[in-house]
Amino acid sequence: MGANTSQVSDLSENPSLKSLVGTESISENDPFWNQLISFTFISPTSSGDSKLLEEAVIPLAKTLIENNPRTGNFGSLVRVFLGRTKELKISTECEDQLFIWQAHNALFMIRCMLKVFIREMSEEELHLQFSYQERAPGSFGGSEDLLEELLSNLVHLIVEVPLLDITYSILFEAVTTLLVFFSYQLFHKDILRDGIIYQHIMKGRCLSLTSRLVKTLLYNFIRQEKCPPPATHIFEPKAEGGLLYGLASGVASGLWSVFTLGGAGSKAGVEQEHNPLPLSNQSLLLLLVLANLTDGPDWPNPYRQAITCFRNTQDTSSLPVEPPHTFQINFNSLYTALCEQQRSDQATLLLYTLLHQNTNMRTYMLSRTDMDNLVLPILEILYHVEERNSHHVYMALIILLILTEDDAFNRSIHEVVLKNVSWYTERTLTEISLGSLLILVVIRTIQFNMTRTRDKYLHTNCLAALANMSAQFRCLHQYAAQRIISLFALLSKKHNKVLEQATQSLRGRQEDNTALPDYKFPELKFKYVEEDQPEDFFIPYVWSLVFNSGVGLHWSPHGIELFSMDSG
Repeated sequence: MGANTSQVSDLSENPSLKSLVGTESISENDPFWNQLISFTFISPTSSGDSKLLEEAVIPLAKTLIENNPRTGNFGSLVRVFLGRTKELKISTECEDQLFIWQAHNALFMIRCMLKVFIREMSEEELHLQFSYQERAPGSFGGSEDLLEELLSNLVHLIVEVPLLDITYSILFEAVTTLLVFFSYQLFHKDILRDGIIYQHIMKGRCLSLTSRLVKTLLYNFIRQEKCPPPATHIFEPKAEGGLLYGLASGVASGLWSVFTLGGAGSKAGVEQEHNPLPLSNQSLLLLLVLANLTDGPDWPNPYRQAITCFRNTQDTSSLPVEPPHTFQINFNSLYTALCEQQRSDQATLLLYTLLHQNTNMRTYMLSRTDMDNLVLPILEILYHVEERNSHHVYMALIILLILTEDDAFNRSIHEVVLKNVSWYTERTLTEISLGSLLILVVIRTIQFNMTRTRDKYLHTNCLAALANMSAQFRCLHQYAAQRIISLFALLSKKHNKVLEQATQSLRGRQEDNTALPDYKFPELKFKYVEEDQPEDFFIPYVWSLVFNSGVGLHWSPHGIELFSMDSG
């Protein structure tokens, strides 16, 4: 085996890994660590590959859990990683890939072990795993809280190391490791409102980096950087310094020279097609997890505060009192990314969060003259309601409800004329206003709900959105007007009071084909308000997204307590 472990099943027999998890303490300054973390591989991006990896890691991690109280080897691995990261920024500036490569490999190993630890033990027990000191001669241990040191280091890494081809993988690992730290929530039915990791992230040394972390995660989402090709992560053989790093060298004997996950590594191109934006996706998931952490007993969630108050970079006005954790970001770039990414649940949830919580962003969106770029993807989600999960549909509908609270929006969408909407297949619409299309899609959603899901909240919010737009019914496309009349003919008398008067006016319009300009439409306005304890809905929803679409992450459904497996 030696230098060329290429099958996941071989990991449990790898000599270096057996030493790491074994009964002998290994000093931090032992050459062993340099050997252990000098390997080249293609990180897993598919759930299937991640499942194979985790199944191979579990027995190793369990052995480490048993032996680490005596050896402290896990803490040594963490300190080796921390030592490498001190040089990361300089290494990036100098394009010295060695430290980046080794730091990434060490963090990848830490993340794999942590994922098993978190499933096997409580936070208090996890904290102890960080506190055990190695017993080897010549080793040294500090009195610092190593768990907090690692969390703080990961946040520093994300906000300070620039995103380049050579740093893409380690930034992805840092974001993913933070997600793994928070995954305790998956194994608890009740919402976690406190804990060691929670305290460190919400109140500890990470607090001062809140705005920078939120801004960086948003920019990772905005930039939509594709994963660089695998060759970027592989070091070309070079003779300087007396050691050869690369596929052709023998230095990679510590673990495996090319990590193929049972042969799947050769399909890197295919996997990148399925997950072309792993850092963007993972950053958005981490942002949503942070934004939905519950408030503490005497302090608000700082990450939610940052999301609520950030402003446009073009906004030069000064406020009498700056909100806590505020920052500025390019609204145009964020708006464009939101328009492009609505096919994913998490992007739709981010859009909802910004519309609902950030007044600056909501005002900016409503002022755009190209709202069709944002509204059309939302309508397409609702149109394909049969193919979407219920939460995604619900979020899309709430977004429309929030938008229709604005009278200017309701007027402007009837001024936007669309030609040949390709995904609307029920009837050929060669020319229709965005407002009429919106009404057609909402009516279709109501009819689907009446015959299938019978969700009263969905039903109520659909009617509320229609009611908000009723003052503009005189502008409707003929087909949209017919569908409204047909819809309210189906509803019982007690359910159609919201739009009864407007519907009667439309019937009159159908009879004489006039727009009835003098008709006084009723004032029908509905406003979206979150229910009490919204975290009971949003936290399981966010974690179902992490569970189902986290890149390179796999959790066995057995033991998941937060949601049922069909809730995602």
